[in-house]
Amino acid sequence: MTAYELAGKVVLITGGTGGLGSATARALLSRGARVGIVDLQVNTPEIAARMSPSDVVGFTADVCDRDALDDAVAHICERFGRVDVVIANAGIMGRGSTLRTLPAPAIDKVLAVNVNGAINTVNAAMKQIVDNQGQVVLISSVFAFLNGMGAIPYAMSKAAIEQLGRGLRVELAQHGASATTAYFSLIQTDMIRNGVDEDPTIGRLLSRTTPRALLKRLEPDEAAHAITHAIEHRSPRVIRPARWTPLSVLRGVLNPAIDARLARDLTTRALLGKLEGR
Repeated sequence: MTAYELAGKVVLITGGTGGLGSATARALLSRGARVGIVDLQVNTPEIAARMSPSDVVGFTADVCDRDALDDAVAHICERFGRVDVVIANAGIMGRGSTLRTLPAPAIDKVLAVNVNGAINTVNAAMKQIVDNQGQVVLISSVFAFLNGMGAIPYAMSKAAIEQLGRGLRVELAQHGASATTAYFSLIQTDMIRNGVDEDPTIGRLLSRTTPRALLKRLEPDEAAHAITHAIEHRSPRVIRPARWTPLSVLRGVLNPAIDARLARDLTTRALLGKLEGR
């Protein structure tokens, strides 16, 4: 499709005060877009005003609360007149654990934020997206096609986001709108620092599933640039680092063999035992 001009467009970002969300807001501003950020942080309006008092507006809202998201969309439309692009960026990882030892409320929370929150975000903005032939951007992860041992709810949620993006890409086409799914590896954000870097067992498990060359960290600005570039070209998907692309393409062939190896691997079993023994 032809290039999509961001200058003058209005973009809604959930999780907008976090590392990736704020970096994406800055990247969009540099391209002439106006931005509405939504986050749980009580000072979200003040953070937005510091980004740009004229071109950014912020709202405190929980993505699990559809009514609050409806209100945020209404306020953005009141301020800027429309919403052209919605980025469902809000997400959590949860603590590392095997599924059998993970409390049910912890599982529910990850799925509520990462899956239901994304659906709420999309649906709250859907009328605007269709009316303006705009775009939906969904933040998945390479965990959509990695073995999710030790973080199964998170991996499940990112696989669900992949399916949401694929379905929306087709459903929105008849309206002249589109959907993009972004698959990122580890981004240097608080979520990764708290969920991976501060949990050596999870870090070691990740190294069992992933070649060292694929574990290159992304800076938030790199991921934000990839998102804005994808919007500008209405790309159906973006994978960063790009070196993950072959695994994504070949997953149907490679994953059964990888899973079989991991199931037999004694080090992997020992690491999972440490998680269960916490």
